[in-house]
This record gives sequence, structure tokens and C-alpha cells, in this order.
Amino acid sequence: MSGISVFGSTGFVGSEFCRVTKRKLHPISREERSPETNDSVYFISTTDNYNVFEDLHKDIDTNLTVLMDVIKNLKPGESTFNFISSWFVYGDADLPATEESTCDPKGFYSITKRAAEQLLISYCQTFGINYRILRLCNVYGAGDKGASKKKNALQFLIDRFKNDEEISLYHNGEFYRDYMHVHDVARAIDLVIEKGELNTIYNIGSGDKVLFKDLINTIVNETSSQSKITPIEPPIFHQTIQVKDFYFNTDKLKSLGFEQSISLEEGIKTLCQ
Repeated sequence: MSGISVFGSTGFVGSEFCRVTKRKLHPISREERSPETNDSVYFISTTDNYNVFEDLHKDIDTNLTVLMDVIKNLKPGESTFNFISSWFVYGDADLPATEESTCDPKGFYSITKRAAEQLLISYCQTFGINYRILRLCNVYGAGDKGASKKKNALQFLIDRFKNDEEISLYHNGEFYRDYMHVHDVARAIDLVIEKGELNTIYNIGSGDKVLFKDLINTIVNETSSQSKITPIEPPIFHQTIQVKDFYFNTDKLKSLGFEQSISLEEGIKTLCQ
């Protein structure tokens, strides 16, 4: 059957991919584990490192067990599996991080995402299955129902600024990130699936080194917010599992012809309206 099977089609990034792509889609329900086509894209994942406080098994069950239940149904010699991963797998890497950078993840989410990558590679090499691994930058945009200080913190903070609520800011915003709008992330995923090399890894991001404090200043100006901003030191757990600065090298993605369609400034201004 032609087209692409989509695991996790209702999530923030997965649903945008389904809107962007022109491929014939076969959304796979959360309870199902078998693709309907030879080509698949897999978005199923937990979203942060904080599950350890409530459920020690959640990241393992979701990021590893469910994945194993899916890939065992791939067809050797026929299937191509596109796995959506995260910049979190790098940990404290030399910056900008390339696809060849050493990974040293910290936190249950980060570690299980990296373990998922390695298990997938081993399985695919063992059974003659093609794969791609796509590591996403910080993704922002409207419509993320799960936005919080743990996930899509930028959207979360914009909403607080709009409401003139007090803001606690780690490191006074003196840290770097790589942001890209969810629409462009979905476009990049679609491009890699179409043109990307098989059996390799792609960084999906802007490749821009963005100072978070500059984003905060833009948000304050755009919203005319009266929010009180209080610089605070991150809690010990956050310091243990989260890196302070991170941004990508995206030369590999750009070599496919990818260009952003929504600048960070434009995207922020739209969210502030």
C-alpha cells in the first residue's frame, strides 16, 4: 500500500506534519502497533524529564517498549522507518552539535530517547530495515495543548506575559537555544523523508544561536506586558538533567535545500497577538 503510516498523528508536531505533507496518510491509532505501509514516521514519545517523580516506568514504557512493539512488525528489506527524536539526546555536547557529536544524555526522557535510537539502529541493521533518525530542536507555535514550563516553555511564558503574570526566569535568560516554528519543523521532516539519506541522522532546527533573554525582550515589547520578571537559579534537579546552552549545526538539513519560511521574530510576534 502506498503512502506513509503515521504513529502519533494527533500530537503537536505529528498533527502539523499531517497538515503539511502531501503524502497519502495512514494514521495509526495509539492502540495499534502495525504500520499499514512500508514507509512510517514515528512521533510517539514522552515530552520531558519530570516523569521520574510520578512514574519511574513511563519513559521506559512509552519511549522503548511501545517502540519495540512497533518495529517488530516492520518488513525486512522493504520498510523505511523515520524516527522522531530530540536534541535532548546530546546532553553536554560541544556546540554547535552535529549529528556526529558524542551523546551524553541525562534524565529519564533524554536517556530513553537515546536508547531508543540505538536500539532502532541495531534492530534495523540486524534485519535489513532502512531508518532515519530526526533530532528536533526546541519547537514552538500555537496549538500545543501541552505547553508548560517543562515543554514548549516559550509558548507558556508568552501566555503568562499576555496576562501580566509574574515570571520566574532561569539564569536571567542568559542561555542559548535553537528554536524553529512547528510549521517549519513539519516541513523539514517531510523534506528529510522525501530526500534524506537512509540509515543516518538529521538535526532538525534553525541552526541559529538564540539568546533566550532577547526573546523575552521581544515578547515584552510585543505584548506591552507589565509582568514582573524575577531571575532565579534553576532547582538542583533541573541543573542535574538539563544543559544550560544548546544549539544545532544544521548543514546536513540545509544541504537538502531546506529554508525556514517563518522567522523567529515573525513567529514570536504572531504568538503575541
